[in-house]
Amino acid sequence: MSTIDTQQYNTTLSQTLKRHFGHDAFRPLQEQIILDVTGGRDVLAIMPTGGGKSLCYQMPALLREGTTLVVSPLIALMEDQVKALQTNGINAAFLNSSNTPAQSMQIQRDASEGKLDL
Repeated sequence: MSTIDTQQYNTTLSQTLKRHFGHDAFRPLQEQIILDVTGGRDVLAIMPTGGGKSLCYQMPALLREGTTLVVSPLIALMEDQVKALQTNGINAAFLNSSNTPAQSMQIQRDASEGKLDL
């Protein structure tokens, strides 16, 4: 990326962070992880609880085209994160055992039609 491209991209990151997540600044490591992910590099991010891991995959999902699939072992975490994303105007849904068959079908349809970010 050229210096101008990098500056524009950093501005886009800052604007997306503020607009969709309500934060003025990244936590330690978040910005570099997001840059690596959006740059197509493989990333393993090991961070403490509350360290901001979710933003490290949620923001790239907004910056790239298509739907991002997130696998989570905790139903409560899925529900909390999807609710927060939807509150911030992000198209997100979860599939788990709490969904009715009709809900599951609609979510799968929305995903296949590209209507979901996450």
